[in-house]
Amino acid sequence: MSEQIAKQWLEEAISTAANKDHAAHMNLISKKVTLQGMADFENIGYDDWAAQTQHEFENNVLKSISYKGFKPLKSTQTHIMFKTFETVEANDGTVNAQGIEILLEKENDEQWRLVQERILPEEEASHDGLVA
Repeated sequence: MSEQIAKQWLEEAISTAANKDHAAHMNLISKKVTLQGMADFENIGYDDWAAQTQHEFENNVLKSISYKGFKPLKSTQTHIMFKTFETVEANDGTVNAQGIEILLEKENDEQWRLVQERILPEEEASHDGLVA
């Protein structure tokens, strides 16, 4: 069940980005989100995330987002943690591909949202079988 919820969340992240639906996309992200592991940034929070995606959607920066591989880590009634490999392609040809660890939380309104994302070091992603 938790794997199905996680994969559904990934599909919604892809489709809301593809449709440039900022409100629906940000509804998948918790207000208390933290993104860790980005070069030159200690942590990225909700406001930064919202501003970045707004810019990308309005300026047609994104070509596609895809996820490959799925490694469940643990799940409870309110949390699902897993790893996957994310590829983000921009319209200028830039590709950002990396392993990520995702923590989803079922919030008070029963919506599953991203509360934590960690970009994996290449060795960890490789060890987990997320990169060839």
